[in-house]
Amino acid sequence: MKDTNTFLITEDASLKDAMKKMDKAGSKNLFVVDEGKKLLGALTDGDIRRWILKGGDIKETLSDVYNRTPLSVTKNYKKDEVKELMLKNRVERVPVTAEDKEIVDILFWENVFGEEKAASKEKLDIPVVIMAGGKGTRLDPFTRILPKPLIPIGEKAIIDIIMDKFAKYGINDFYVSINHKAKMIKSYFEETCPEYNIRYIEEELPLGTAGSLKFLSGEVEESVMVSNCDIIVDCDYAEVVKFHNTNKYDITIVGSFRHFTIPYGICEIEKDGLLKSMTEKPEYDFLVNTGMSVLRKNVLELIPKNQKFHITDLVKSVKEKGGKVGVFPINEKAWIDVGEWEEYRKSIRLMGLEG
Repeated sequence: MKDTNTFLITEDASLKDAMKKMDKAGSKNLFVVDEGKKLLGALTDGDIRRWILKGGDIKETLSDVYNRTPLSVTKNYKKDEVKELMLKNRVERVPVTAEDKEIVDILFWENVFGEEKAASKEKLDIPVVIMAGGKGTRLDPFTRILPKPLIPIGEKAIIDIIMDKFAKYGINDFYVSINHKAKMIKSYFEETCPEYNIRYIEEELPLGTAGSLKFLSGEVEESVMVSNCDIIVDCDYAEVVKFHNTNKYDITIVGSFRHFTIPYGICEIEKDGLLKSMTEKPEYDFLVNTGMSVLRKNVLELIPKNQKFHITDLVKSVKEKGGKVGVFPINEKAWIDVGEWEEYRKSIRLMGLEG
C-alpha cells in the first residue's frame, strides 16, 4: 500500500522541493493540494522542464507552473472508466476525491490493470549508438579484466540494461562503438544472442566521445540517439526525441540537475588579500551532461575522419556554423552514472541490488 502523501505537495512549495519529492517518490508527477488535502492541480516533470527552458528559477514556488485542471475520479468510480482515462491520457496514477475535492486515495496503474497490461511507451523509429570503446579507467582495477559495458548491475551487464530501456520504445537497431577489449564485447553478444540488431563500429585507435560517429555519415535517415555505455537514464526517450524535432535542434543533450553544497565558508577577496565577502556553505545547482544525446544527421559531416574528436568539439563546431544545440533537463535521480566506484555503489543501492 503506497502512502498518498508521498505524491502530494502544496502550491507554496518551491520547484526545487517538488523535484526532490519526485526523486524520492520515484515519480514523474505530483498532485498539488491545499492544507486540507483538497486537489488544486497536478505538476509533472514536463511542467518543470518547460518552466526551466523559459528561464524560470527552480527556487520559485510552483503556483505559476502546475496544471490547474487535473484528471481525477470520484469515490464511486468504475474501474473500466479509470482504465480508459489512463490509457487515453497516458497517465500512471489518478487521484480519487471526495465531494469537497479532498484526495482520499490514489489509483496506480499496477492496481488498476494488474498484470494484464504494462504501461505502454510511445514507439520510436531511430537508431541508437552505444559508445563502448573507452578503457573505463575510473573503474580500475575492475576494468583491467572486464570491458566497461560488461560490468554487472545485479544479474545484467550495464549495456544490457541500456539496450532494454531503449527496447521499451520499440527500438531494435543498435550500433556499438568498440575499441578496448573489443573481442570480449563481441564474444559476449555472440554467447547471449540478444533479440536486437547489433552492428559494430570498430575503432582502430581511440577516437574520443564523438569521433567514431563519423562512420555513420550517410547511414542515418534523420537523427540518431547516442548513449555512453556507463550511464542509466530514466526519462521518457520519446519526449527527448520530440523535444529535439520540435525545436529543430542539431544536437540535443540530456542534462541532469546536480545540487552541490560546499562544506566550507567561501572567501571572496580583492586586491592585496582584502576580504570582499564570505559565504557560509554556499549551494549551487548545475545542469550536467549525462552522456545521452540526439544528433541530426547533418552534424555527422562535421566530424573529422579517423581523428580523436569529443562531443564538446562537435558542439563547438555546430555552434560556430550557426547551428542549434538544446538541453533536455531531467531530475537528479533520473541519471545514474556507473562509471566510477562511488557512483557504481550508489547505483547498486538505488536499484535495490545490495546484498
